[in-house]
Amino acid sequence: MSDTPPDRLSVNPRSPFYDEAALARGIGIRFKGVERNDVEEYCVSEGWVRVAAGRALDRRGNPITFKHPGVVEPYFKTEGAAATDA
Repeated sequence: MSDTPPDRLSVNPRSPFYDEAALARGIGIRFKGVERNDVEEYCVSEGWVRVAAGRALDRRGNPITFKHPGVVEPYFKTEGAAATDA
């Protein structure tokens, strides 16, 4: 795995942008210069994040999300070798 996070990533397993290996390694998100822990999905090239709207759910039981535009800076929280050894 490379040392740069994917351009687009989702925490929803049904999404085509879901990557279990990257999520297991730990992804941190800086959005507009602020550390965010509630990001459901992000895209660096398009410059947006999706954030859940509280505890509200849609009719299928998925969280309702809002798309916020801005500068997205993803990073890995752990080193590549350290995450596989632990």
